[in-house]
Amino acid sequence: MRYLVRDRMFAFHEEAWIETEHREKLYRVNRKFFRLRRTFALVDTRGEHVASIVRKAFTIHHTLLIKQDGQLAAKISKKMFKLFGDRFKVRLQDGRRLKVNGNLWDREFDIQHEGTTLAHISRRWFTVRDAYAVDVLNQQDALLLVILAVCVDHVLQDAKGDQLTNL
Repeated sequence: MRYLVRDRMFAFHEEAWIETEHREKLYRVNRKFFRLRRTFALVDTRGEHVASIVRKAFTIHHTLLIKQDGQLAAKISKKMFKLFGDRFKVRLQDGRRLKVNGNLWDREFDIQHEGTTLAHISRRWFTVRDAYAVDVLNQQDALLLVILAVCVDHVLQDAKGDQLTNL
């Protein structure tokens, strides 16, 4: 299934929408301000809280925690210096470790587990750089994979110092 993540550039409040490929809105990602930790709340169309993305403060690596139902669902961190190996480390609550591979500079990457691609993230099909597609190949973890794609995109935007995106 293909999901689209659309940033609302230049919005008064910071938000992005996660939609199906048929433009049906599923989730809204809101940024919560005025906290020591930068927090994103993922809410569904009825306004119910689905998940949180929390940036840990005072860490050596850029680390984001994904929480669902108050429990830690995943932890994703970016290595500051990388000579060889993976730039992102993803640990899921069930003990699985995922890899993020591909061209991160152009936002063309895959999320993999033990060589199997679970999701492919691409900005290739969009001329306006405020949207990207997340093709989820494993529907069991669809929401978590979309959230991981949002996290990777946010970390990459932070690294570039780009202030135009809202996540």
